[in-house]
Amino acid sequence: MPSMKTNNPQLVKRILMTVFGVSICGLSVGLFSYSDLGLDPFQVFAHGTWSLTGIGFGTFYMLLNIVQLIVIFIVDRKKISLGTLINLFLLGYMAEFSEACLVRWLGPSVDHALWFRVIVLAVGVVIMCLSTALYFTADLGVSTYDAIAIILDEKKAIKIKGRPVPFKYIRIGTDVICVIIGGLLGATVGIGTVIAAFFMGPLIAFFKKTVAEPILRR
Repeated sequence: MPSMKTNNPQLVKRILMTVFGVSICGLSVGLFSYSDLGLDPFQVFAHGTWSLTGIGFGTFYMLLNIVQLIVIFIVDRKKISLGTLINLFLLGYMAEFSEACLVRWLGPSVDHALWFRVIVLAVGVVIMCLSTALYFTADLGVSTYDAIAIILDEKKAIKIKGRPVPFKYIRIGTDVICVIIGGLLGATVGIGTVIAAFFMGPLIAFFKKTVAEPILRR
């Protein structure tokens, strides 16, 4: 993780990449939700458990991440940095705000044809992959959920026949668990969920190589 000293010439750029990445990630969550074709795996879990409460989603999302933050602080506090805190306090409210704006400007998603909702979902997938690539590359800490798979991978905590399970499979596993729990609690599971769980990795890698890393090198 890069130094947070004020004389770090790239610090401002990394902070901007983190803030922008988390902000548009919130927008992508709003697009997923508005499409009504399935949320991304962690949001399936978050929306499912949120349905058991009576508070706003932004506030609930922050509280959910605080719980994860405490666990990560105990297990590997090095994964917690500025980006983690920005994600914790910003993403949920951005998701709530963006979906409210979409409903206000475009009306309820059920009023639109399937092809329109598919386009909304596709835009959400692209934005989510781009945003993830940006704040991963900024390297100022990741979201509490992203940190779970990263820590399990780095600590070689999951093995099959003595061989450590690669990160991509660990992430698929955590995503599937989130989908099962959230789906059982009533959150929307659909084609968007499947795409997010199994096919976003290559897109994130593509944006990391072609967009995020070149920005950081300039």
